[in-house]
Parts: sequence; structure tokens; C-alpha cells
Amino acid sequence: MLQGKTLLAASLLFGLASFNAQATLTSETVNGQNLVYDSGNNTTWTQDANLLGTWEGAYQSTSYTNIVTAIINASGGVIHDTPNYYDGSLNNYDGANGRAYSGTYTLTTADFGSGGTVDWWAGQALVHYLDTQNYGGSNQWALPTSNPVFGYDNGSQLGELFYNELGGTAGSSIPSGPFSNVQAYVYWSGTEYAAYPGYAWYFYTVYGYQNLSYKDFQFYAWAVSPGQVNAVPVPGAVWLFGTGMLGLLGLKRRGHAG
Repeated sequence: MLQGKTLLAASLLFGLASFNAQATLTSETVNGQNLVYDSGNNTTWTQDANLLGTWEGAYQSTSYTNIVTAIINASGGVIHDTPNYYDGSLNNYDGANGRAYSGTYTLTTADFGSGGTVDWWAGQALVHYLDTQNYGGSNQWALPTSNPVFGYDNGSQLGELFYNELGGTAGSSIPSGPFSNVQAYVYWSGTEYAAYPGYAWYFYTVYGYQNLSYKDFQFYAWAVSPGQVNAVPVPGAVWLFGTGMLGLLGLKRRGHAG
């Protein structure tokens, strides 16, 4: 009888584990904005993988210029990063290390390309703007992080999403899954290249690999927030399955006692 109970309990745990393994991406709508929760790395993504491009297409050019201006103003017109040669100079020299840089980059409308592409600083400004708008109920939006690894790597946030959640394979384009406007091109990471901070990491969704680029190149920006923005209780199907199995265990026990 003990063996039967053990098998029944094991079946319950296996069933729950199988359900969770398959249900790693959950679509949610919070404050009217569509999001996708990724339980694989406990993050929430904007459901629209090219949010800025959608805004650009939805508004006349004058209105879109106003949006870009609002994004720039939300960051006070500047982005602070690790000092590098793109930043404003302090106009002083260090005999050992050359010119010192301020670590402050001044944003302009030229940092925003077309169709949703942005340079690295404009990408940072975009996610900060989402913070100020409390987009989807979060004020912790950021560009995804990367491991400092070249090539086909699933350790970055976009790599984890590509390989583990969406089932992408090296050398193939990213599946869209529950997302919209996923671009088969390059997405910025928020992670700078430590050795030369004029570069930042990116993820190439056409082939599933990451590499480096100068920060002034214009790629897409996909915002991610830590945790589940809209925490929900255990899905009903899982709860009913679990309580049903536990009930069977209880009946089995009472039957044996009688």
C-alpha cells in the first residue's frame, strides 16, 4: 500500500512539473498594456517586441516627433553610461590614460531611427520612459542583459527566451510565440562591453547569437522587467488537478484505515 501512495504522489508531482515546464510564457494585460511573463527567467516582456515601431506607425509624423521628444525629456536629455569616446569630453588630459570622458551622452532626435530602430542610448531612454509611464504597472523596465559570451549562448535574457522558451535553434530565426512584431534582426542588450564601453552587446534573432556593436548603430529595443508584473494565483487547471490527486490520497488512506 505504501508503494501505491508513493506512486500516486510521484504522479502528482510529475503532472505539476510537466504542466509548469510547458507553460513558461503567460500572456497578461495590465493597465491596458499587453505583457508576457517568462517563468523561465522570472521576467516580464512587452508583448509587442517593437513597441516604438508600433507607436511610429500609429501616429502622424508630427505626433511621433512629440513622442520622441517626450522620451528624451523623460531622461533629462542625457543618458549616463560608462565613460567612453562617444560621451562629452571633460576637456582635460591624463598623461597615462589620454582624454577623460564625462560618462554623459546628450540625446537628440537623430538617435531614433525609423521603424523602431534606435541607437543604444535611445534604447536606454525608451525603457526609462516606460518607467515614467508605469507601463504595464512596472517602473523597472530595462533593456535585456547579456552574458559576456560571443556566439550561440542561451545565458542572456534574450538567449534564454530564444532557446528555452520559444524553442529556437541555432542558425534559425526566432519563433514569435505569444509575441507580436518580433523582428528578424538585431536587438540591443543593456550590457556594455567592459573592456571598451563604446560597445554594447546585442542579440541577433535571425541566427540566435550574440555579439558586440558600437553604441551608435541603430537596432531594435525590447523592454523587459524583473519578476511577474501581475502576479496571479496558481492556474485553476493546476489547482484542481492537485487538489483532486490529494483528495484521492486521502480517500485511499481512509479506506486502508477502515
